[in-house]
Amino acid sequence: MKKLAFSLVAACLATAPAFGQSETPTTSQTTPALSTSGQTNPGAPVAGKNSFTEAQAKSRIEDAGYKDVTSLKLDDQGVWWATATKDGKQANVSLDFQGNVVMAK
Repeated sequence: MKKLAFSLVAACLATAPAFGQSETPTTSQTTPALSTSGQTNPGAPVAGKNSFTEAQAKSRIEDAGYKDVTSLKLDDQGVWWATATKDGKQANVSLDFQGNVVMAK
């Protein structure tokens, strides 16, 4: 009898939704794993585990047209931040784990 009761409780827990989670995503924004050429995620910079090394981050920012990349730092949200120059203007830029390079607003 105890085995039957335990089995029923286990089956109920396995099929119940996790506490605090909704069955439907709360946002319609999609976040691809990696940005594609010419496309930037509109929600960038996106927080997440960033695997870019400092050298790779600097290279990605330079590939996006920025020069004189300095003060490159990885924050606790997984976003690289730097100061750089583009079109003769200095700006703060970020690089997220998806490869999105955006100028700070």
